[in-house]
Amino acid sequence: MMFNRKTGVAVILTLAIIGGIAATKPPEEHKFQNLKVLPKKISMQDLGKVMDNFKEALGVKCNFCHAASKDSSNHHLDFASDEKPEKNIARKMYKMTAKINKKFFSYNKGETGEMMPSVECMTCHHGHEHPTK
Repeated sequence: MMFNRKTGVAVILTLAIIGGIAATKPPEEHKFQNLKVLPKKISMQDLGKVMDNFKEALGVKCNFCHAASKDSSNHHLDFASDEKPEKNIARKMYKMTAKINKKFFSYNKGETGEMMPSVECMTCHHGHEHPTK
């Protein structure tokens, strides 16, 4: 009798563990929309770093490049929208600095071999919306 009770408990615990594992979903990868210059599989953390660098270098907030949502019931930004011309200007500037860095500063690599940008937004903007003279 004791053997059957132990076996029953073991089976129930095993089923509970299997059910718990099956019920948990792996974390969903966030899929960003309308990425034209940045890598399609960029992490949320890395995208945040890039955007924070833009904000700091230009002394602006997100709404400088990103349009407000068309849905008036919320006050969020529509990050996928290309409505504001500043967003496409930022893309062109990003490509331009990458091209300059590749052409003139390709020797500038970090300890792990990654490119270390020599020219970036701050180089010309110095915390202002438009490059300083």
